[in-house]
Amino acid sequence: MKEKAIVYCDNNFGTMDGKTANGLVRNSRKFDIVGVIDSTKVGMDAGEFLVGEKNGIPIFKSLAHALENLQSVPDQFIYGIAPSEAFLKIDERNLLFKAMELGMNIVNPLHEFFTDDEEFIKLAKQFDVTILDVRKPVQKKDMHLFSGRILEIDTPVVAVLGTDSAIGKRTTSVLLEEALFERGLKVAFIATGQTGLIQGAKYGVAIDAIPSQFMTGEIENEIMKAYENDNPDIIIVEGQGALSHPAYISSCGIIRGSRPGAVIIQHAPKRPHLGDFSYIEMPTVKSEIDLIENFSKAEVIAVTINHENMSNEELMTTITDYEEDLKLPTTDALKLGCDKLTESIFKAYPKLISKQKKVLFN
Repeated sequence: MKEKAIVYCDNNFGTMDGKTANGLVRNSRKFDIVGVIDSTKVGMDAGEFLVGEKNGIPIFKSLAHALENLQSVPDQFIYGIAPSEAFLKIDERNLLFKAMELGMNIVNPLHEFFTDDEEFIKLAKQFDVTILDVRKPVQKKDMHLFSGRILEIDTPVVAVLGTDSAIGKRTTSVLLEEALFERGLKVAFIATGQTGLIQGAKYGVAIDAIPSQFMTGEIENEIMKAYENDNPDIIIVEGQGALSHPAYISSCGIIRGSRPGAVIIQHAPKRPHLGDFSYIEMPTVKSEIDLIENFSKAEVIAVTINHENMSNEELMTTITDYEEDLKLPTTDALKLGCDKLTESIFKAYPKLISKQKKVLFN
């Protein structure tokens, strides 16, 4: 059974910085999300606010408010914000201490590791709770350098990359994984960020916490584990940041380590500037495609749109324009599904068609 969890995301649910909470409300294989804490959206249904459909996950004003309304204390307290500074504020620190006092285990996605903090360690022992630092890497002696083993596999590897951080790459990856599974394929999903790991991805590593020398090797190792353990028909790799983004090198490591044969690119047409960098304009989807194809030698086979700040009419017009200008299948995976994405994959890897039929009809 899934453990019950509450997600803290005060003043950030539904925003870029709330992407961990957003992702868990959309999909969680590991936890049963029983509520979200955001004092600015009290009383709303989290699913209705986020995607327009109720999912029964209420939004509470505070931890105290949540406990007044829930039947029991949740097993897990998940910090669901991904701030650019990646460190706790004083009031948040005290809230986490209160959650531990109430017997809740802590799931921490930040770069600030609670298991290195004497006060957190003391309280965890005192209240017999656990702390999971999702981004905390293994010791360097246990990390992997790039070995070249991935060059020997013939399983299709498709990377879902984008033009910015927090633009929907993980969401599209998870939806695509589900769509391919429904078509009868054995799919391995490789998470590369904290949210995918908290959601319960079987394989993955928080790539932005790995020293650059080991990035490619750690990604390669996760893919090889999936390949050797599950013998998948296809491997989907979640992107991070953007290859063109001046503040991140994670996309470079992901491309080098996963060696994708095809790429799906995610873009937000109405986003005027990079998420945390108001002084840097967003790249065009065409410029990012050119950069990815030149750098990776992989082909971009489809475009998927993040519809933030877009009306339905604007979305459909943009899809038509992109398909005409870029000559690539274009969709919005959240609103319109993944049919165009799966068809682009079958076109790129026609051998998957027979595997699909074999699984479906036997």
